[in-house]
Amino acid sequence: MKTLFVMDPLDRIVVSGDSTYMMMREATDRGQAVWMCTPGELRAEGGTARARCWPVRTTREAPHFHVGDAVDLPLGHFDVVWMRKDPPFDIEYIFATYLLDLAPPSTLVLNRPASLRDFNEKMATFRFPQFCVPTLVTQDIQRAVAWAAEAPGKVVVKPWDGNGGRGVLVSSPGDGNLRSMVELLTQEGRRACILQHYIPAIAAGDKRVILIDGEPVGAMLRVPQPGDHRGNMHVGARVEATELTTREQEICAALGPVLRERGLLFVGIDVIGDFLTEINVTSPTGIQEINALSGTHLERDLADAVAARLSAHRGAP
Repeated sequence: MKTLFVMDPLDRIVVSGDSTYMMMREATDRGQAVWMCTPGELRAEGGTARARCWPVRTTREAPHFHVGDAVDLPLGHFDVVWMRKDPPFDIEYIFATYLLDLAPPSTLVLNRPASLRDFNEKMATFRFPQFCVPTLVTQDIQRAVAWAAEAPGKVVVKPWDGNGGRGVLVSSPGDGNLRSMVELLTQEGRRACILQHYIPAIAAGDKRVILIDGEPVGAMLRVPQPGDHRGNMHVGARVEATELTTREQEICAALGPVLRERGLLFVGIDVIGDFLTEINVTSPTGIQEINALSGTHLERDLADAVAARLSAHRGAP
């Protein structure tokens, strides 16, 4: 099997917690050919998607990535192409998915480019309203302020396209800063932001659940630092072992068939209390943390799922 990872430059990868590193290492351990490129190395020429890419052998020991000479190859050279570029999910990311759409039918692109575009990490949750906390998405400042005033308690204000907990703010009833928060996040009413009822259960943690081919295979609880309301590892949240509740199993059962149908093989969902808050499809992480907490080997499970999906993709018996 030949696999290309479209990702951030290797010198930006923090191997101690990076899931793409684990995926590359598992492929190397299986004797598979592994290549990498950045989105900027993708191009279309004569209707054919191509990449300037580097062969990489990935090891447990430093320097971890052993890189060969760059080669120009069509995406059809590869059995599997993984889109693993970290957010932001900006126009350059979207443009890269257009190029990946040009891969030939023989090449399996994961997660499916069209679904990466369709399933915004926060907005996609509203496809499952039965699991969502009361929410308003708007660029109308007055409407946002009025909606917050009618909330039963605190409200969360956040950008619709943020990641890693950046820009997530909490406002209380009577907070004179609320209008200013909304003005900042909407850029004076020129772009949308999200307002949600505050979920007190965040104090106990924000749960990340990993789904492979629509099935939950592992989870961890990210507990906010004292004095911070965000359950994101990027801002210092502590990780703890956890199990799925009945409600979380219900959420996974509802999402699973949709994720499989949309070609979203590797997904990380976020749950706070009883509520689904994000469906992470662009570059979900958590493999190493969950492995350490639960004694799992999720990279192996993922590699097995890729092999099965590739076989089905090519119509093998």
